[in-house]
Amino acid sequence: MQNKTDIKVFILFLLDALSYPLDEAHLYEIVMENGYVGSFDFSECFSELKELGHILEIEEDGVRQYLISDTGRLVAGELQGDILESIREKSLQSAKGLLSLYKRGAVASAEVRERDGRGYEVVCKIADGEGALLSLKLSSPSKAAAERMQSNFEKKPEETYRGILSVLTGEIDYLLH
Repeated sequence: MQNKTDIKVFILFLLDALSYPLDEAHLYEIVMENGYVGSFDFSECFSELKELGHILEIEEDGVRQYLISDTGRLVAGELQGDILESIREKSLQSAKGLLSLYKRGAVASAEVRERDGRGYEVVCKIADGEGALLSLKLSSPSKAAAERMQSNFEKKPEETYRGILSVLTGEIDYLLH
């Protein structure tokens, strides 16, 4: 998305659809998740939406969080049709997945370990207060490949988690054929 109005509507659409106060870091991650918005554009549009009163700031447990105002909700409702439905749906799906981990207090981590001169392994984990949601070890012949796996997992742990679940539950069997 290049048009600032579309980006603002996109941010408002996500805040409205999620109906959940978010801190700026989580909102940034959700908006940036699928690569439709650039970092600078997000920052600029987010600031303008706050100034216009379309996004409200609240403080909860010493953390600043943001939610959509009634005016912002009206703007999102009127103009969200200007954003492709496929972009809205994909982004909303990703956002709900990310929030499900955040709401659970889940933390993702990945670590590269050398395997006694036999290559490397990447250990990926997602855990919440009740224990592991995902624990995965992958072998890699090179350190560079292992570090790429680590980086990609750390950037998008929810997508990895959802992808593994989809394959194991048979929801995307077509990838296996």
